[in-house]
Amino acid sequence: MAVAVVTGASRGIGRSVAVALGAAGHDVVVGYAGSPSAAEETVSLVREAGGRAVAAQADVADEGAVAGMFDLAAKEFGGVDVVVNSAGLMLLSPVADLDLADLDRMHRTNIRGSFVIAREAARRVRDGGAIVFVSTSVVGLQFPAYAGYAASKGAVEAMTLILARELRGRNITVNTVAPGPTATDLFLDGKDQATIDHLAKQPPLERLGQPEDIAGVVAFLASPAGHWVNGQTVRANGGII
Repeated sequence: MAVAVVTGASRGIGRSVAVALGAAGHDVVVGYAGSPSAAEETVSLVREAGGRAVAAQADVADEGAVAGMFDLAAKEFGGVDVVVNSAGLMLLSPVADLDLADLDRMHRTNIRGSFVIAREAARRVRDGGAIVFVSTSVVGLQFPAYAGYAASKGAVEAMTLILARELRGRNITVNTVAPGPTATDLFLDGKDQATIDHLAKQPPLERLGQPEDIAGVVAFLASPAGHWVNGQTVRANGGII
């Protein structure tokens, strides 16, 4: 039985990833930052999908808390085979108006947090496993007001192939999934309906992505079928460019 640690799993893409991995037969540690009730909802959904699950509260930028989350995986399920870092923070502003405190908050979660998760995963994931990060297609689309957020996620993409190469000899894959506009609270908050409708029309498929769309790509990369994909950033965005 494979064991997965999924951060940011109390809602949105992270929750859908946890459920998809549970349905694929994984035991899942549901990592969350601030909402125990939402995390327990995810635990219930994973169990309904057929997997075992426990919740673990951890700020991804706190190395002690992250180590504790991996310790829980080992205690409850025997180890870690898959790590998915879906935790993220998005604060939008034109560069000229960007509050540097907001920039620091994003970089703490999105860059430091990704490195803390990557470091623990590199130490703990069993040979043959998979590590998946979550970026954003805005790194390529470069929408106005997204500079701080895109910069923080660009760092995640830059790390991906390097970590894959550093894990040579252990049969561990490292990939990043970069969603386009996806119907999650993180994306929808603060946007008017006209903006949402405009973005939904951009891909040739003419809709927003759903969390389940992204979860399917992550589950593939975490599966034996996806194991030949390594060191890549996969833009799961319906064809928006």
